[in-house]
Amino acid sequence: MGFNQGFDMFSIMSLLFPIFFILIFGIIFFTFFKGIKQWNYNNKQPKLNVDAFVVSKRAQVRGGGNNSQASTRYFVTFQVESGDRMELMVHGSEYGMLAEGDFGELIFQGTRYHGFTRRQQV
Repeated sequence: MGFNQGFDMFSIMSLLFPIFFILIFGIIFFTFFKGIKQWNYNNKQPKLNVDAFVVSKRAQVRGGGNNSQASTRYFVTFQVESGDRMELMVHGSEYGMLAEGDFGELIFQGTRYHGFTRRQQV
């Protein structure tokens, strides 16, 4: 049994490299397609103004390790009069202005947040 027989690392890599390339390209394509689909869905929805409560807030931090840049996404959960709840992504400036328990008029379109006007509960 010689050195040239048996396990050959280069032949395995020539098989695995295209598989990994296709897999990574597929994930990128899927993510892009999903974002376009959500954007299109939101554009087809009517812009609604409803009375709502701010139920909770949360922030999602990504990155920030090993000298990489961190990014933060902000989410607010609203409850409408019917009792249904929806979590919408908001800008950081809006996130800071909202407090749990606030009551007001929520403006949204599909999953897209447009604004919240605080007012006194009657």
